[in-house]
Amino acid sequence: MARKDASIQRVTYNRGEKVTGALMSLPAIILLIAFLIIPIVYTIFYSLFQYQVVRPDSMEFIGLENYLEVFQTEEFYVALRNTFYFTVLVVPIQCVLALCLALLVRSRRRGVSIFRTMYFAPQVTSMVVIAVLWTVLYNSNANTGLINALLSTFGAGPVNFLGDPDVAMNAIIFMSAWQGAGYQMMIFLAGLQGIPEEQYEAASIDGAGRWAQFRYVTLPGLANTTKYVLMITIIQAMKLFTQPYIMTKGGPQNATRTLVYYIYEEGFQSGNFGFACAIATVFFVLVVIISLIVKKLTRTK
Repeated sequence: MARKDASIQRVTYNRGEKVTGALMSLPAIILLIAFLIIPIVYTIFYSLFQYQVVRPDSMEFIGLENYLEVFQTEEFYVALRNTFYFTVLVVPIQCVLALCLALLVRSRRRGVSIFRTMYFAPQVTSMVVIAVLWTVLYNSNANTGLINALLSTFGAGPVNFLGDPDVAMNAIIFMSAWQGAGYQMMIFLAGLQGIPEEQYEAASIDGAGRWAQFRYVTLPGLANTTKYVLMITIIQAMKLFTQPYIMTKGGPQNATRTLVYYIYEEGFQSGNFGFACAIATVFFVLVVIISLIVKKLTRTK
């Protein structure tokens, strides 16, 4: 009889745990549905229509014509190329820089805590403010642009960082890597703190130097952290919008026009909402495919 009562109590306890877990997850599920699932469904829905924002009564079902137009438009491929160019360059630069900063912070040298706070500060500052600041720094006038003023002291001519199509995107890449590395630095630092010190002590006893310890202890210990950092950095890079919007308006000569900026132009400047939704749907599929590829490539046994 006592065994039966204990079994009933266990079943009741497990059921209560499930109910509690469901209730605690409910707010997150509601937010997920409201701000992710529903917008995705509406985006796909409107992409099948010719829909002008200023003329909502003129909505007309056109099927897949918006998608055909997307893949026949040269501006889409320009924006796609710029987005991939930015992602391919900024992701490794930002991740390597963040790892180096995390290793430096972990070294526990004097003043490291101040350095960590200073380098993480851009993360708590609005990207709009940072973009405006770097626009001033990149000013081609040596009298107002700090970087060109510094170059002039070494006898180098002024560089039109944001006005030259060959330089503009690289300037945004440099600024973005500087701004974003602080967040990844903190994640890497948390991963480094999770590696047991005994492994480094054992490697040191076996005669391993700093490089060998980094290669055979630190990197394997950061495998899961690196995958996470790589994934979120790629997704953030693919969503590049604020920097081109504030600093270059997609120019010069469309050199910094990205897919998200192209969606903004078509949807909110041209008012072609259905076409913008088609671009957004294609962009969403691309991000999912790239995320799955990266996840498969970084899968460890």
